[in-house]
Amino acid sequence: MAGNSQRRGATRRKSKKGATVGSGGKRRKGLEGRGPTPKAEDRVAHKAHKAAAAARVRRDAARSARSPGPRGRSQHEIISGRNAVVEALRAQVPVATLYVAGRIEVDDRVREVLKIASERSIPTLETPRGELDRLTDGSVHQGLAAQVPPYRYREPADLHDPEGPGTPLVVALDGITDPRNLGAIVRSVAAFGGHGVVLPERRSVGMTAAAWKTSAGAAARVPVAQATNLVRTLEDFRRAGYFVVGLDMDADVDLPDLELATEPLVVVVGSEGKGLSRLVRETCDQIVSIPMSAGMESLNAGVAAGVALYEIARRRR
Repeated sequence: MAGNSQRRGATRRKSKKGATVGSGGKRRKGLEGRGPTPKAEDRVAHKAHKAAAAARVRRDAARSARSPGPRGRSQHEIISGRNAVVEALRAQVPVATLYVAGRIEVDDRVREVLKIASERSIPTLETPRGELDRLTDGSVHQGLAAQVPPYRYREPADLHDPEGPGTPLVVALDGITDPRNLGAIVRSVAAFGGHGVVLPERRSVGMTAAAWKTSAGAAARVPVAQATNLVRTLEDFRRAGYFVVGLDMDADVDLPDLELATEPLVVVVGSEGKGLSRLVRETCDQIVSIPMSAGMESLNAGVAAGVALYEIARRRR
């Protein structure tokens, strides 16, 4: 009706106060620009962020350990086992990452590893055992593994005047391709007072993670050199005052009768199958055999080197 607009309350009056209090009122400016809530993985203080960071480190470590570097070598090596890891840390090997199994049984070696890692601020990751198995290719890691850069080889000439005490004693390998044999030989060199190992650069095993593992940490103390040409390297040792003795079944003398044992020596160990190559054999001053029972044709290269080094060490006392 025409007269109703004049009645009190018939029409809504405009407010002079502006917007009412609420999310679009006084606090509107405070809410502007904040955007959606970040994911848990993106929040630094959240445990999900730490878990994601640890997973990235493990993934990058596995990728770098598998990816080839210069000349086809991997950019990193994974060494495993309590002795190997603790010896590497004692020898100041630059460990990039330390992996420790969850609920690991702690002994003195584990305590020392964790103490050194803390003092040097080495990234330490608690890693499921399944992940450790994968990183170490299924080796017996005893709950500890470490990522290290590729082994840094010495020059053969560095071994001409060894730093350790005693009459110089070096082992050279001719055609050894099994890393476990290399690791065992390095361990024997450390045990019987040797001063180093020489490897050919080609057609030979190198200081891989498997060799580190078998050496039980001795690889951190025994220098290993690479030779571009093994025959030429042996000739250089002879000029430096060493006698070169080769181990072979077809020999000039039996090991117990080796009169050169007290002299500076390079002991050359050949492969189990082929023995010494022709040129290496011709370079040796003497060929020595290890007496064995008639039914046994040959010894594993690692075992043969250990027996020879023991006898030489015994003769030098």
